[in-house]
Amino acid sequence: MAVAMMQTPLQLRLQPRPPAVVAARHRRRLQSGFPPPNPRRGGGWCRCCANADAGKAQAQARRAYPYDEIEPRWQRHWEEHRTFRTPDIGHGLDTSKPKCYILDMFPYPSGAGLHVGHPLGYTATDILSRFKRMQGFNVLHPMGWDAFGLPAEQYAIETGTHPKITTERNINRFRSQLKSLGFSYDWDREISTTEPTYYKWTQWIFLQLLKRGLAYQAEVPVNWCPALGTVLANEEVIDGVSERGGHPVIRKPMRQWMLRITSYADRLLEDLDELDWPESIKEMQRNWIGRSEGAELEFSAVDKEGHDLGANLLVYTTRPDTIFGATYVVLAPEHSLLSSLISEEQRVHVEEYIELTARKSELERTDLQKEKTGVFSGSYAKNPATGEIVPIWVADYVLGSYGTGAIMAVPAHDSRDHEFALKYKLPIIKVVSPLNGNCDSEEAYADDGIMINSSSSSSGLNIDGMLSKDAALKVTEWVEANGFGKKKVNYKLRDWLFARQRYWGEPFPVIYRDDTNEMLPLQENQLPLTLPELDDFTPTGTGEPPLTKATDWVKTVEPLSGKPARRETSTMPQWAGSCWYYLRFMDPQNASMLVDKAKESYWGPVDIYVGGAEHSVLHLLYARFWHKVLYDIGVVSTKEPFKCLINQGLILGEVTKVGDHYVLKDDANIRLNARAYKMSKSRGNVINPDDVVSEYGADSLRLYEMFMGPLRISDVHRDSKTWSTGGIEGVHRFLGRTWRLVVGTPLPDGSYGVGTTVTDEEPTLDQLRVLHKCIARVTEEIQETRFNTAISAMMEFVNAAYKWDTQPKSVIESFILLLSPFAPHMAEELWFRLGNSRSLAHEQFPEGKSEYLKESKLVLPVQINGKTRGTILVDKECSEDDAFQIAASDEKLSKYLTGKGIRKRIYVPGRILNVIPR
Repeated sequence: MAVAMMQTPLQLRLQPRPPAVVAARHRRRLQSGFPPPNPRRGGGWCRCCANADAGKAQAQARRAYPYDEIEPRWQRHWEEHRTFRTPDIGHGLDTSKPKCYILDMFPYPSGAGLHVGHPLGYTATDILSRFKRMQGFNVLHPMGWDAFGLPAEQYAIETGTHPKITTERNINRFRSQLKSLGFSYDWDREISTTEPTYYKWTQWIFLQLLKRGLAYQAEVPVNWCPALGTVLANEEVIDGVSERGGHPVIRKPMRQWMLRITSYADRLLEDLDELDWPESIKEMQRNWIGRSEGAELEFSAVDKEGHDLGANLLVYTTRPDTIFGATYVVLAPEHSLLSSLISEEQRVHVEEYIELTARKSELERTDLQKEKTGVFSGSYAKNPATGEIVPIWVADYVLGSYGTGAIMAVPAHDSRDHEFALKYKLPIIKVVSPLNGNCDSEEAYADDGIMINSSSSSSGLNIDGMLSKDAALKVTEWVEANGFGKKKVNYKLRDWLFARQRYWGEPFPVIYRDDTNEMLPLQENQLPLTLPELDDFTPTGTGEPPLTKATDWVKTVEPLSGKPARRETSTMPQWAGSCWYYLRFMDPQNASMLVDKAKESYWGPVDIYVGGAEHSVLHLLYARFWHKVLYDIGVVSTKEPFKCLINQGLILGEVTKVGDHYVLKDDANIRLNARAYKMSKSRGNVINPDDVVSEYGADSLRLYEMFMGPLRISDVHRDSKTWSTGGIEGVHRFLGRTWRLVVGTPLPDGSYGVGTTVTDEEPTLDQLRVLHKCIARVTEEIQETRFNTAISAMMEFVNAAYKWDTQPKSVIESFILLLSPFAPHMAEELWFRLGNSRSLAHEQFPEGKSEYLKESKLVLPVQINGKTRGTILVDKECSEDDAFQIAASDEKLSKYLTGKGIRKRIYVPGRILNVIPR
C-alpha cells in the first residue's frame, strides 16, 4: 500500500507552486470579479501567468503534428454524420453480410471519471470493430452504463445530492471522455440501467424467474452494521468492519429474495467446454460452482454416557472411504440443531463463540492461512461404521451454507482437520496408506491409497486392503443399505442473494396483501414499477430499507380485490441490470418486448466480449444463468451469451526509484512498498486521460496503450503494464514521422501546407513487397489481438518508406487504411488530404497479395578455397555467372579474386558459391 510522507504546513507554504496552477488561480479570481493580481504591471498577468503562457507556447512548438486541430474536427464529423450507426433489421441492414458483435463490459460511471487504465480494453474493441467494418462485416459496437448500485448511493448520502443527479452528471462526463478518444460506438443504442424503459425488462425477467420457482424468499444471514444501521454487501466488509467508517459488522438472519442458480449448476459447468474463453477463467468458474461427488452420512447425537439425544446429524463428505478415521464431528456455528446439543456446562462458551463468529465474513472463516478456532459443544455423536462415540465440536471453518453445515473430521487425511486436532489434542487415526508406502507422519495425507485400520466386527463393514475409490463405493452402498445415508452430489455454488436494503436499485415488481401477507406478482402490463423520488434516502438504522420512508408509494391495493397491500421495499442488487444488457443493445427502443426475435437471432451471441478478470466469476456466472433461463423460455436462441471472452491486463501507476525505495513519480513524498500499483484515487496514482489527450493527442494514447504489451492476459496476477511517460512520447514521435512522411515538413511558422508529398507514380516492386508484407503482418496480428506487434510492423513500414525517393499514392493510401483502426483521427485527415471526400470508416481493408510476399532474394554464402569469406545478396533464380560477378564486385570478397585466375567454381543454387583461384 502507499504510505504518505507528510510535510509540515510551513514546508508546503514555502514550496513554489507550478506556474500553470497559479495562472489558473489568477484567471479564476479575475472571472469572479477580483482586481488584477499585479496592478503595477498595468493590470496585466503577473510573471507566473506569463510563464505559464510561455510554457504552453513551447508545448505547441514541441508537438509532433497538429492533433489538437485534427481530432476535434473528425470527432464532430463522425457525430454529425452518425458514421458508426448500425442500421436495424428491416431499416437498411444487409443481413446477407456476416455479423460481428463486439462488446465492452459496460462501466459504472463514477464521479472520478476515466483513468488511463479504462481505455485499454475500449481501444482494443475499437480496433477490432473498425477492422471488421472494413472487412465487410455488419458490426454492432455499443456502449451504455451500469449505473445503479452502492457507490452512487453512498456518495449521495455523504453529499446530500440525489443519486439520480450525480449519476446523470457522471454519465455525461464518461461519455464526453470516451468520445474524445475517438471510439466508434453506435451512440444511438446507448442505454442506462437506471432508465425505467430499461429496468422494466429487468423486472420482467424477475417475474419469469418467479413463475418458474427460480425466485423465492428465505431467512439468510446478512452483514448487519449496527453503527450505520444498514445491511452491507460482502464487498463493503473488510476484516469484520465496514469499509466506510470501520464500524463492527455482525452476521444476522434476515428474510431476503434468493435466485435458485443452483438449479442450473450442471449446465453452467458443462457448457463451459464450448466457450472460447481463457482457460484460467473457466477454471475459476468450475471452482466456484465446485461440483463434488460423495455421500451424506448420518451420525446420531448422544450424551457423554451414550444416551440418545433424539437428533441425527447429517454430514457430507467427498471421502466416505475415510469413515473409520473420523474422530470428531464439527458443526457450523449457525447449524440449526446446535442449540439443542449444547450442554449446560458448555453453553456460555459456545454462545460466546457464536457471537464472535457472527463478526466474520465467510471469506475470513474459510481462509486456509487463518488459525483454526473452535469450542466443544458438550455432546457426542456415534460413528455409524465403528459404533464409537466421538465429540461434537463447533468451528467457524465449517459453513452452514455448504453441504449440511456439518462434517465428520478425519484429521489424518485432511489438513484443516489435522491442524484443528493438533491444537485441541484430538485423536488422529490413519486409515489410508500411500501406494508407495511413503508418508510424512507429521502431515495429513490427503491422496488416495490403500485402506488400513478400516474394519469393524460390530457393524460388519470391512474395507481393509481396498483401494480408496473402491472403498468409497463400498461404504456408500453400505450406508444406503443400512439406512445411514446415501450417495450425494454437492456444489460449493449457493443460491444468489438477490436483494439489498438500499434505495438506488430496481424495485421488485411484487406486493404483499396486508391481511394475509401473501406475496403477489405485478401483472406485466403494470411494468415498469418506477423508483419513487425520495429526499431522504439515508439508512433507517433499523434494518428496514430506505424505501419504507416512501409511505405513499409503499401503500397500494391489490388490483383484483381492491384490498390494501404494500410494496416490497428492498431493491435488486447492481448485478441485475448487467445480467442482460447485451441483449438490449440489439433492440434498445423496443417497448413491447425485451428483444425482437429476428434481431436476437441475427446478432446473438456476443462474438467478442472484453473486460477485466475481476469479473471472471460473479458477473459472468450470473449473466450465463439468466441467459440460460431466457433460452429455456424462448427469448434467446443460443445457450451461451458470450462466445469469445478476452481479459485485458491492468495498467499500473508510474513510479520511480529514490535511493532504495520506490515513490510515485508525480509525488515523491508518497513511498510505496511495491514497484508498481494498480491505479486508484486513494493511492493518488491516477493518470487522467484528458491530460494525456491534451498533451499528446488521443491517437497517441490509443497507440501507446496497445503498444505496451499483449492485450490478452494468461496470468491474472502477473500480466500488467506500468505506465511510462517516455513510452507515450515514443509513439507520439512515430505518429509525427507518419504525418511528415505524407504531408511534408512544417512551414516556418510551424503550420503545415494543405497538400501532400505523395506522387501518382507506379510503385516499384520493392515498395509493393514492403507494403504487402506490412499488410499481411498487421492483418494477422489484429486477428490474434497482438496489437503491439501490429504497431511494430507499421513502424517498420514507415522506416522503409523514408528511404524511398518517392511515396506512391496507392502505397500510402493502403498504409493509411492499415493505420486507421489504431489512429483513426490522423488516418481520416491524411485520407482526406489525399483527395478522398468520404470517411474511410467503411473502406475495404487492404489484403496482402501472395505474389509480393514471396522472398525473391536470398543470402548466399561465398567460400574461397573452401573457407567462408562472406555473403552476397542474390535473386533466388540467380545463375552461376551472375553470382560470380556479384561476388567479384563485392568489396570484401574482391580482394581474394582480383588478379587471380579461376581454376574452378562450385555453385549450388540457393546454397553456396565456392571459388578456387589458381
